Amino acid sequence: MPLAPQASAIMLARRQLAAAPSSTSSLVLAANRLLAAQKYQKRGYATPMGPPPKGFRTSRQVEWPGDKDSTLDRLGKYFLLTEMARGMYVLMEQFFRPPYTIYYPFEKGPISPRFRGEHALRRYPSGEERCIACKLCEAICPAQAITIEAEERADGSRRTTRYDIDMTKCIYCGFCQESCPVDAIVESPNAEYATETREELLYNKEKLLSNGDKWEPELAAAIRADAPYR
Repeated sequence: MPLAPQASAIMLARRQLAAAPSSTSSLVLAANRLLAAQKYQKRGYATPMGPPPKGFRTSRQVEWPGDKDSTLDRLGKYFLLTEMARGMYVLMEQFFRPPYTIYYPFEKGPISPRFRGEHALRRYPSGEERCIACKLCEAICPAQAITIEAEERADGSRRTTRYDIDMTKCIYCGFCQESCPVDAIVESPNAEYATETREELLYNKEKLLSNGDKWEPELAAAIRADAPYR
């Protein structure tokens, strides 16, 4: 607390002492106030009149954790070795459980239907390409990793002549798959496509179609499994 309020409290107590009536009780009360103000200046109490009373409570109650263990519990820990028995129980329980370790790549865990792996272009069961060259995937790609060129066919439909994906730019957000109206561009469950050169990660249309032909059963099953949640 600043010095000015402390000095003003002492001056106020002195004035009360000087202006107090001649009765003994009034003099004692004024003297006590003066002594309390001087103690407050030395000790820095929270109030000018001295320390807070015993029943004083702050707005935030702090409860210190006590010893909740009874005497019987403490004796059981020391003599009956309950903590050691509890530790042995946990040990034996984990010992007889099946192992959590998977010996990859010889063993592989389950993969979510929404797993985002290597990209692929799908076909219809008739063999016709699904892509209609709407370029929504190219427009929505935040990394600008997709490049599409299209031309009109004799029947009036549009098909892609170029569909390139730079896999070094892809952030695997899945926006291309979400925006496709015909489920043409998808992300397969394949996560093992490491290459030795950078050029091998520049996928063209033929590479994407071959990926789709390779993973079509898994892709169709993943789309069917995820369909009820869309």
